[in-house]
Amino acid sequence: MGNRLTQIATRTGDDGSTGLGDNQRVSKNNLRVHAMGDVDELNSQIGVLLCEPMPQNVRDLLVEVQHQLFNLGGELSIPGFELIKPDAIIVLDQALESFNQELPKLKEFILPAGTRAASLSHVCRTVARRAERAVVALGDTDTINPAPRQYLNRLSDLLFVLARVLNRQKGGDDVYWKSERLKSQ
Repeated sequence: MGNRLTQIATRTGDDGSTGLGDNQRVSKNNLRVHAMGDVDELNSQIGVLLCEPMPQNVRDLLVEVQHQLFNLGGELSIPGFELIKPDAIIVLDQALESFNQELPKLKEFILPAGTRAASLSHVCRTVARRAERAVVALGDTDTINPAPRQYLNRLSDLLFVLARVLNRQKGGDDVYWKSERLKSQ
């Protein structure tokens, strides 16, 4: 990794550029910087979600996700570097399978609503999707490893499932969309 920050206000970005982990300077509007920023925002939103009461196994998983998102941001900041390993994706797959088994099958779309924790999980899900789109856009112009894209794709699915789990933690339920199709049945 590049030099660790010892000072936050360096003023080197006043010209609209920023430094990557390999000491390369790029525009703050660079696709790589957008992807890094979206991943950072996702990590911050998960930090807000972690302020809510939740089952310990969900909390432990989200803390691990935060560490992996930091790795993912580091990987994006250093072109050609790899920090996200296949094991990180396997952890998400296993969590998805485990949490999904406890939930009733969906018969209709649900709204991003319910408890505050579930709603925050939905916000994290949408930010994860945006981060994924940013990584895909970056991959259209630069060579990147597949793991960051796969991790974000899986994570957004997991955050949807966790929202459902969090809605049920105290006996609640999902908030179902009232579709015209259902009204006519």
